[in-house]
Amino acid sequence: MFEAKTYIDRRNLLRKSVKSGIIVLLGNNEAPRNYPNNGYHFRQDSTFLYYFGLNHSGLVGVLDVEADTDCIYGNDYTIDDIIWMGDQPAISELATSVGVKKSYPLSELSKTVLSAIRRGRKIHFLPPYRLHNTVQIAQLQGIHTARVHDYVSKELIKAVVAQREIKSAAEIAEIEKACDIGYKMHVAAMKMCRAGIYELEIAGAIEGIALQFGNGVSFHSIVTQNGQTLHNHYHGNKLTDGRLMLCDAGAETLMNYCSDFTRTMPVNGKFTDKQKDIYNIVLAANIKAQKEAKPGVTYQNVHLAVARVMAEGLQQLGLIKGNIDDAVANGVVGLFMPHGLGHQLGLDVHDMEDFGENYVGYDDITTRSAQFGLGSLRMGKVLREGHVVTSEPGCYFVPALIKKWEREKINSSFINFQKVENFLDFGGVRLEDDILITAAGCRKLGKHHVPITVEEVEETMM
Repeated sequence: MFEAKTYIDRRNLLRKSVKSGIIVLLGNNEAPRNYPNNGYHFRQDSTFLYYFGLNHSGLVGVLDVEADTDCIYGNDYTIDDIIWMGDQPAISELATSVGVKKSYPLSELSKTVLSAIRRGRKIHFLPPYRLHNTVQIAQLQGIHTARVHDYVSKELIKAVVAQREIKSAAEIAEIEKACDIGYKMHVAAMKMCRAGIYELEIAGAIEGIALQFGNGVSFHSIVTQNGQTLHNHYHGNKLTDGRLMLCDAGAETLMNYCSDFTRTMPVNGKFTDKQKDIYNIVLAANIKAQKEAKPGVTYQNVHLAVARVMAEGLQQLGLIKGNIDDAVANGVVGLFMPHGLGHQLGLDVHDMEDFGENYVGYDDITTRSAQFGLGSLRMGKVLREGHVVTSEPGCYFVPALIKKWEREKINSSFINFQKVENFLDFGGVRLEDDILITAAGCRKLGKHHVPITVEEVEETMM
């Protein structure tokens, strides 16, 4: 945990950001694999962690806006629990450790909420993403579970996003720790990437590194020689000489801050000329993104600047034709990069997206595009100093998508489908870094930067 003052200050600021009522922040509970004592790895809700810092299951935090107070609800462990788990702190002790003066048994929570409802006070809560919390909110509010999301507080969502998305120096230091673990993971993947090795061997090795130095992986790792599938979680292929392997993986620190990197590497340790051509286009796009990302610029415009670099590179290879400005405006690059440039990063790898992407990545000024590819951009709004975002351009050859566009003559005046077909078995390239928006522009996070140029990757793989 951070020091208690950090959480006190965060809660005080949140109360000042909401007009009236009580704010109910639910922590997570244990999730059983098949029976209560055989659980999945516990992961606390990130917003609860942000405001209370307690990595224990079964807790609920309540902030009273008018009274300017907060309290924690939870049940003390029983002697049966202690036999299996060892001595455990009382709820009151946990509360005191993060500057909360009042604590109550969980049974008292319903009385608090019911009293507020009877007095006509607003009950603020965030969108639940776990069934247990959905049911708990429904019971507290006296509504059907199907209607829970109708009662979510948009005022609270906006207040939390505005506060959490600007990272403090202490948070940045934690993210950098996660990036340093990510560096170890990706270098290990490069050194293991050889023909005859199974993807799962590499996935298992890098997950071990994440557990060795932190709280494990920040998301289910993507380790695949079928990089054209954006979120390919199948690890059963044997690596083949001449193919590319895409590794998208990150780590989580013991304080739950995350990293997220992607690198693409040749299975035989040397890029072919054809692979270099595509790889260097993506690398140029990655460099362009970090050159353009600065306070006052929308990340949507950074995405479009990257799309232009991609289009120019693909035109030089003869895959795109015609006027570049028109090609970009018509969304031609979406065929090759059907996802957005990046997303926010912090206590979750897709930070705060449990609130809804549009609340996190967009606002009243910047709205989501309906265009294929650009419409998948998760973070589009104006960048501010303290934002942490991913920069992850990619170029993929998805046979089904290419055939669909050719069949339906989508952007056919800009795409040389005959030449594109020569890449149907290519796979995909993605290069992702984690960047901090600074007063002067941006910088990569982490003390050590994962090898990224053709020369750096090949040298690491020797």
